[in-house]
Amino acid sequence: MPEVFIQMFEGRSIEQKRELVREVTDAVTRSLGVHPDVVTVQLIEGSKQNRARGGRLFSDLHAAEPK
Repeated sequence: MPEVFIQMFEGRSIEQKRELVREVTDAVTRSLGVHPDVVTVQLIEGSKQNRARGGRLFSDLHAAEPK
């Protein structure tokens, strides 16, 4: 049973999530030749305050970008 985990920042609409899950499931079924009912997709959402790159929180990185 294929299982796909997608980590992303929170803030997407339910419509965007439905489309993402549908398209990922379609790709897995085509690539692996399995039935969609055996594909599990888990969306893992987090805030920009809980993830960092290069020693800086994403919330700080984006706040420092010029407008």
